[in-house]
Amino acid sequence: MRPAYFYGAAALAGIAVVVWIGLGASPDPDASGTKQTGSAVQSATIPTEMVQVALPELGGDYTIGARAFTAKCAACHGPSAGGLDGAGPPLIHKIYEPSHHGDAAFFRAAEIGVRAHHWTFGNMPPVNGITRAEMAEIVKYLRAVQRANGIS
Repeated sequence: MRPAYFYGAAALAGIAVVVWIGLGASPDPDASGTKQTGSAVQSATIPTEMVQVALPELGGDYTIGARAFTAKCAACHGPSAGGLDGAGPPLIHKIYEPSHHGDAAFFRAAEIGVRAHHWTFGNMPPVNGITRAEMAEIVKYLRAVQRANGIS
């Protein structure tokens, strides 16, 4: 008879664990980075870039590059290329000045990825769906932002 009680208790414990994991208390709003307001959920966490970047007023010649950067690169490198802690390094940084990382380095990184060598973020995978034309515009944009921040 003992084995039946044991298996029954084990089954109940397993069900309790599943319920506790799946239906447990709602997450702490501070831990999740969101807060509930009425029926909408709003993000309360704004990523902080690692390097403070002054974005210059750029003419229309840089619009395509800025938009492509936002769409393809900002998730890891930050909205103004100042890097995101735990995600990706700042591109507005002396390490990425043209004399150390030429334009071709940006193309290669996006097209085939790159092994980590200056930072501890891990290897960068290739950027899916990016074209060489987009990369040319992104590099043009990044170089303008670098110049505006004293990197040339």
